[in-house]
Amino acid sequence: MKPLLEVKQIDLAFGGVKALTDVSFTVNKGDVYSIIGPNGAGKTSMLNCISGRYQPQQGSISFKQQEITRMKPNQRSSLGLGRTFQNLALFSHMSVLENILVGRHHLLKNNFASGPLYWFSGAQKEELEHRRTVEEIIDFLEIAHIRKKQTGTLSYGLRKRVELARAIALKPDMILLDEPMAGMNQEEKEDMARYILDLNEEWGMTVVMIEHDMSVVMGISNRVMVLDFGSKIAEGLPEEVIDNEHVRRAYLGEEDDLLEAAV
Repeated sequence: MKPLLEVKQIDLAFGGVKALTDVSFTVNKGDVYSIIGPNGAGKTSMLNCISGRYQPQQGSISFKQQEITRMKPNQRSSLGLGRTFQNLALFSHMSVLENILVGRHHLLKNNFASGPLYWFSGAQKEELEHRRTVEEIIDFLEIAHIRKKQTGTLSYGLRKRVELARAIALKPDMILLDEPMAGMNQEEKEDMARYILDLNEEWGMTVVMIEHDMSVVMGISNRVMVLDFGSKIAEGLPEEVIDNEHVRRAYLGEEDDLLEAAV
């Protein structure tokens, strides 16, 4: 079986500073693949290369056996690649419903020319279909009670859920999650972990996730890759990675957390 995502020998530098060095890995369809590592290891830079925000100086990235290394982010979205961000990228003045509908924009077939013929061009039917999809996502993430609220007034945990909803609205084959549980309390983390597993198992989405909470990584990941100073130092099953000596050294003071997560 060919991998859904294939990353080969990626080098990324900003001026004289190397962010990623010779990083290669593959993600298979149906994986929950976690990327972990200390702060500044290059994890978000890697997601930015995959999603198209950054252009690596060397290497290649293929998605669905198609070279995407130089594609624009919107072209990658059209191929079925979704993304959330470490720093929330929502429209705070818009409602929850409106933010999620933005995630459907690339699927719209009617344009400014056919729009005026709303009742005859199929635009009405298309809008109803998109709204049905959005309502399905709202029910799935249990945010019906805030659907009309202005996003900027919500708690951090709920805004993270809304951003996940907008990424899901793309109906991607693969979703990239950048610290989806950062800043959440334990109950919110448990809810988010359940949503991610359901997206993977019931909705058929392959997940590539950056996460610092090792109990979450151990609990829901099929495979794990570890970055340190922009280089891959380990990859494999979660329990194998936790036992890796290089990984323990990279985390230094966080070693106790790794041991606790492995128990």
